[in-house]
Amino acid sequence: MIKVLIVDDSAVVRQVLTGLLDGVSGIKVIGAAPDPIFAMKKMESEWPDVIVLDIEMPRMDGVTFLKKLMSEHPTPVVICSTLTEKGAEVTMQAMSAGAVDIITKPKVNLRNFLQESKATIIDVIKAAAQSRPRIIKSATPSPIATNPNSLFGASTPKPMVQTTDRVIVIGTSTGGTQALEYLFTQLPRTAPPIVVVQHMPEHFTAAFAKRLDGICQVTVKEAANKDRALPGVVLIAPGGKHMLLQRSGAQYQVEVKDGPLVSRHRPSVDVLFRSSAQSAGANAVGIILTGMGDDGAHGMKEMHDAGALTIAQDEASCVVYGMPKEAVKLGAVDGILPLSAIPQLIMQAPTRALFKKT
Repeated sequence: MIKVLIVDDSAVVRQVLTGLLDGVSGIKVIGAAPDPIFAMKKMESEWPDVIVLDIEMPRMDGVTFLKKLMSEHPTPVVICSTLTEKGAEVTMQAMSAGAVDIITKPKVNLRNFLQESKATIIDVIKAAAQSRPRIIKSATPSPIATNPNSLFGASTPKPMVQTTDRVIVIGTSTGGTQALEYLFTQLPRTAPPIVVVQHMPEHFTAAFAKRLDGICQVTVKEAANKDRALPGVVLIAPGGKHMLLQRSGAQYQVEVKDGPLVSRHRPSVDVLFRSSAQSAGANAVGIILTGMGDDGAHGMKEMHDAGALTIAQDEASCVVYGMPKEAVKLGAVDGILPLSAIPQLIMQAPTRALFKKT
């Protein structure tokens, strides 16, 4: 039984979420509080398995409460955030502080929206219950161990625009915001082109990319249609859109497009990985990180069969060992690495010969 505590100053949200979840097998709402102060009193008698947490509340805001919780008693937290640009920016602070996923809510037609989103909300809560929340320390980037010269000096220039045959494609979901922040803060400006699908709602991907761009040496941006994949640049698929990798002459670019859900997601990791198999073949490196479900597993198998090097994050460093596990089960993975080893792999231009078959 997954014990859920709802913390939101909206009586409508508390009422609707309680009603939605109470009828679900395997889930029990143990309480609903209008702010973190009331929540902490409830938690003295019974500790939840998952907390659904609003951001803007009286007496104590959600981010402050989340930081206190993660430092004292790490617990899976799902942020219930307003679907606005301002809400997205604050939510990214919460994700960096240790929240594992997001439930969005509009400012109007709130009751209907939550009821229509019942299946998604249940999936998010079940995934959160399986997660192992943690704070991944990014700290100050350090040089890649195998590189004789430091790539991280403050005076290192941005790379000149150039063609390249090598491209890194990454897929992730639950726990991915922290994992990507760790990875990209470790990379120098000379990193190869990187294209990413992170399961996240629209509006939030732009805020996520903007936040990473401010703390990383690589350039990070929400992808737009026909953006070129360039050295030192990370392109993140927009929420609500699929992203494909395409070959354009001697270079790569992305296609951002509408379309149906694939593997229950839009953007879908499978869509990115399959397009990479077709467009880049053995010139790509596929990396699948922490996440719930199986999105990306079949696409990674296609990359593997096309000659690409394929890597999965190991179970010990995942918040949720779902997506990597499914890729491993399919025989789609050449190597399994802890998160801490993946920045070095990205900079090595590795080949399959470095890994034993898994």
